[in-house]
Amino acid sequence: MHQSRTQVSRKIPIPRKGTRFVVRALINPQNSVPVLIAVRDMLKLARTKKEAKKMIYNKNLKINGREVKDFRESIQLFNIFTAGKSYVLTLIPTGRFVLEESDKKERLCKVVDKKLVKDGKIQLNLHDGTNILTDKKIRVQDSVYVDAKSKIVKHVPFEKGKNCFIMEGKYIGNEGKIESTEKNKAQIKIGETVATLNKSGVIAL
Repeated sequence: MHQSRTQVSRKIPIPRKGTRFVVRALINPQNSVPVLIAVRDMLKLARTKKEAKKMIYNKNLKINGREVKDFRESIQLFNIFTAGKSYVLTLIPTGRFVLEESDKKERLCKVVDKKLVKDGKIQLNLHDGTNILTDKKIRVQDSVYVDAKSKIVKHVPFEKGKNCFIMEGKYIGNEGKIESTEKNKAQIKIGETVATLNKSGVIAL
């Protein structure tokens, strides 16, 4: 599946001029990077779609420890992408995605929803589409660090004093500190500025 170049999210670092159509990520295309763009345009590990497909065929590419099967698969914010080396997808203050080399084994996820399921377990719905069962007391807006087997290895409450990362809006790509929280808003100190932001656009680190 493709989209016209003008439809591509501004977060994806590709030239605004070029071929008319660009590959479209299978999931959450406005907030993720397709594997093809990651290996060809961002990491420069392949020159063509054919070369990227060969890397997939040879099982050289992984997302969060899982082998990539399709060049259109989505790499979402804070996902770990492996292509020889490991990289974490993050955002910089210009609002663009970048793949930063990293040796991290666990990925950061924001809890966007939760519900009670059978046997008294809680299902956590994470920002990248992952669902995890837990019996821990974790709230919506909190963060969890998850390993390749989708096991929670660390829980970070969304609360005063926690460091955080801004995922959207005017301060996108910046880190800050949570000064206070109330309902759906939070006061975030970013440098010398204190801004009121929606909790949904901030993730505790």
